[in-house]
Amino acid sequence: MSFLVMGCGGIGGVVSAGLIEMGQRVFPVARSRDVVDAIAAQGFRLRGEGGPRTVAGRAYLGVPAAEGPFDTVLLATQPTDAEAAMREALPHLTPDARVVCFQNGLCEERVGRILGDPARVIGGVVVWGASMVEPGVFDRTSAGGFVLGRYDGGDDAAVDRLATLLEVIGPVQRTENLAGARWSKLAINCGITSLGCIGGDRLGALVRLRVVRRLMLEIITEVVQVARRLDVRLEKVSGTLDLDWIALTEAERRQAGSVALAGKHALLLAVGLRYRRMRSSMLRAIERGRPPAIDFLNGEVVERARRLEIPTPVNDAVIERVRAIAAGDARPGRPLLADLFRATR
Repeated sequence: MSFLVMGCGGIGGVVSAGLIEMGQRVFPVARSRDVVDAIAAQGFRLRGEGGPRTVAGRAYLGVPAAEGPFDTVLLATQPTDAEAAMREALPHLTPDARVVCFQNGLCEERVGRILGDPARVIGGVVVWGASMVEPGVFDRTSAGGFVLGRYDGGDDAAVDRLATLLEVIGPVQRTENLAGARWSKLAINCGITSLGCIGGDRLGALVRLRVVRRLMLEIITEVVQVARRLDVRLEKVSGTLDLDWIALTEAERRQAGSVALAGKHALLLAVGLRYRRMRSSMLRAIERGRPPAIDFLNGEVVERARRLEIPTPVNDAVIERVRAIAAGDARPGRPLLADLFRATR
């Protein structure tokens, strides 16, 4: 397989390095000359989960057309850049090339429209974290693997081949219910990524705060309500995290406390501590002068909720504060989290 990897940040860098180690033909595309030069000089320098190591390789500033056509595209950009990356890659693909979306959110439908054949789009739900801490240095912040499935739910031998190769990075689960896996991960990301941006800290520090866990439960509940109205059958995240159970019942939304509610807080605390080193990709984007992907996470939920006439007050308030941070009108931190909590009581 010939891999064109669009995006060389945390996920793209770790995946590229793993496939290169296996002897695959891998062509990562970065948007920064500093990243390209650093990898050319010192390789892919990996830290965190899996131990430190260096993988010799190179990255490109644009699609290396002379190396194509490519039969597999791995879209590892931020959601805000996925469609532009797909358009850039499109002229350099084989007629039956498969495109894998590693983005959080619901990018498969957008990418399928550009590709012109939704059956060739594969969803790759990433259940681990990574970031590029400096050019060419990739820090894997948590263990985990992937959930892979075709956009239309059909069988595909290409998915089987890809699953086998990606096992070197983490365990791979196949699914015929990609929508269910995507919406479950979306619910988690709407809480973790957005609150991480507003709180301005790593997940491990924030999840210890009861108000953060409560906000996360309310965000997840709103996402689950929208998914249910869309007849999405939610999948368990990492095989264990049941979003249908985590979502608050009407009684729990009114209660000060209960045994079930305490159990939900405990589960979120355990998840947060497992991924304690994770830092919000939205916050990193803002720090680098790029737009945060709020419209592709909480915004996707709110847009559908409005069409269904489902109120989503907490997600609405989260979007407002992330946009204020991006505009320079608010500073991330615990006071802003406290303000969000007060405003949504």
